[in-house]
Amino acid sequence: MILHDLSAGMHPRRVRIFMAEKGIAIDRCEVDAAGGANAMPDFLRLNPLGKLPVLELDDGSAIAESLAICRYLEAMQPLPSLMGRSSQASAHIEMWTLRMDHELSHPIALAFLHSGDFYRGRIEQVPEVASWARSHALQTMTWLDGELAGRSHIAGEDYTMADIVAQCACVLGKAVGLRIPPEMTHLSRWFAQVSARPTARA
Repeated sequence: MILHDLSAGMHPRRVRIFMAEKGIAIDRCEVDAAGGANAMPDFLRLNPLGKLPVLELDDGSAIAESLAICRYLEAMQPLPSLMGRSSQASAHIEMWTLRMDHELSHPIALAFLHSGDFYRGRIEQVPEVASWARSHALQTMTWLDGELAGRSHIAGEDYTMADIVAQCACVLGKAVGLRIPPEMTHLSRWFAQVSARPTARA
């Protein structure tokens, strides 16, 4: 297998942390997205959307989308479990993973797309979209701070895929000035805790 990767990307970072938590080693191929390599025919054969990461399997087929890749790896190596060991636990973690993806990760990504220097001149940036996204992300952080008052991690007491998604979103948030406000003590505690894990710099 080959992981087509982008070191600075939020979604590729999810997969690298997931792999590191499980002790999975997969050959990596860094894709020069800044240079347009992800828009070349060879890459588009793997993922017509041109997005990263992509896991190329030994049979030549490919799995795109970070959550789908992690689901495949979880099935391939169930332990340590990051997506739940029972049907109820899996559904509960999936619920929180999707909440973090939709309500935190996606707005922060939109803020980056519509205000970041990397995309200036590459896409039509709409300042109003960036402004809305920032506001939504901060609202989500406020809600999440309250949720974390009663537990150590996003989906419960254990570190799971939901934490990985939120953790990577908060890392990108720092790049666009969306840092966790210091008064959000529970969310700040959680972020410091997950950032201190040995896998956080994967």
